Amino acid sequence: MTEKHTVHWFRKGLRLHDNPSLRQGLKGSTTFRCIFILDPWFAGASNVGINKWRFLLQCLEDLDRSLRKLNSRLFVIRGQPADILPKLFKEWNTTHISFEEDPEPFGRVRDQNIMAMCQGLNIGVINHVSHTLYKLEKIIEKNGGKPPLTYHQFQAVVSSMGSPPAPEPPVTSNSIGNAYTPISDDHDDKYGVPTLEELGFDTEGLVPGVWQGGESEALSRLERHLERKAWVASFGRPKMTPQSLLPSQTGLSPYLRFGCLSTRLFYYQLNDLYRKIKKAAPPLSLHGQLLWREFFYCAATRNPNFDRMVGNPICVQVPWDKNPEALAKWANGQTGFPWIDAIMTQLREEGWIHHLARHAVACFLTRGDLWISWEEGMKVFEELLLDADWSVNAGMWMWLSCSSFFQQFFHCYCPVRFGRKADPNGDYIRKYLPVLKNMPTKYIHEPWNCPESVQKAAKCTIGVDYPMPMLNHGVVSRHNIERMKQVYQQLARYKNHCKYGVYYFSH
Repeated sequence: MTEKHTVHWFRKGLRLHDNPSLRQGLKGSTTFRCIFILDPWFAGASNVGINKWRFLLQCLEDLDRSLRKLNSRLFVIRGQPADILPKLFKEWNTTHISFEEDPEPFGRVRDQNIMAMCQGLNIGVINHVSHTLYKLEKIIEKNGGKPPLTYHQFQAVVSSMGSPPAPEPPVTSNSIGNAYTPISDDHDDKYGVPTLEELGFDTEGLVPGVWQGGESEALSRLERHLERKAWVASFGRPKMTPQSLLPSQTGLSPYLRFGCLSTRLFYYQLNDLYRKIKKAAPPLSLHGQLLWREFFYCAATRNPNFDRMVGNPICVQVPWDKNPEALAKWANGQTGFPWIDAIMTQLREEGWIHHLARHAVACFLTRGDLWISWEEGMKVFEELLLDADWSVNAGMWMWLSCSSFFQQFFHCYCPVRFGRKADPNGDYIRKYLPVLKNMPTKYIHEPWNCPESVQKAAKCTIGVDYPMPMLNHGVVSRHNIERMKQVYQQLARYKNHCKYGVYYFSH
């Protein structure tokens, strides 16, 4: 009998718990090696900020530590998968490769190419779904071969499917059995996790990260998340408090994004807890965060143009303005609206903002104030936001700009009123915009209305130390609602000629 030599390729899914591909790859193996392929060119050229890279490297370090406990190591390889894999297979006498199924269009194309290559080399491929709750194709099949494009419709399909598969137990020395990892003395030089400096980042003045990457951190956060029994018991809509605008020790979104935490583990642990407390079957709404993620993944899975307006069959074609100067002011927190600027500053510094804060800045950039395409905002989030999945990020921007999934364009967030409601004393603004820290609460949300003598006393002259607002929100937002109305009226005219018309107007 020929020996089985397995390579497990980590991409997302950076964890040892609920990793069905890895577990199956290990079965009956003589040797196994866990690899992560880092494209060094991509590091320098890609639109990914330093916070996200730091988080990823911490995930890899944590994975390496967990593998060491199992007498194994992580192999970080540099290069392009298509070039590098055949060389490794040859060097390591590989007979099998395992990896988590990637549901996103580009990942699917890459994986199909790799699978075809493996077939040519006579290498067995093991891949399972574990980044989403369900196999997305099954949801699409259940919905008559098309992804459900309203959340309501999506929930209906999912509730007819029964519970998702249960998470698999973590990989332990038991599940490894007699398999071993050949490790050379120069492993760290050849295959160690690189530092940010080695990837070419300037780390001078980089403040410590608010979010620590890795599966170990993800699992301890999950425990803390579930300990908030009161939160689980009341399961109302999350109440917005100034405190909830700050990163919490129980936040999980970046860990789901990188797959340090399994969605299925989260799903089932929430269920168990709910049953304990409520002595009842858990409602679907319990899993709102996970189902929204699944919804956007499902909508994107067969749509390679999901992240752009042109050529995207589910996206309303809006004649957005091009305005690089206004875009830069928004992206760098210099709009002159303290609530918007504080949010964008937090995003740049920490890599995370509350979901209602996302609503505020997305509306401001697109249909609310600046009339700039959601694609531009999506790119900034892709660079800075730790939890920005390709599918979820694009889906959310289409949603908030009223380009898809949601049509209530007459509902517009006021950057002053919304800010005042969320942060009535201005504590959040003072934390992220220290230039305004002495501004009286009465004026902190609209400092341009502050008398000159008060500005002097607060050591902050508006227009000098902090910018004047870049526009008059009242006037501009009314004008933009009119523009949006015209776009939708035109759509209604073409509705009969458009097979997607039903979708645009179904709620």
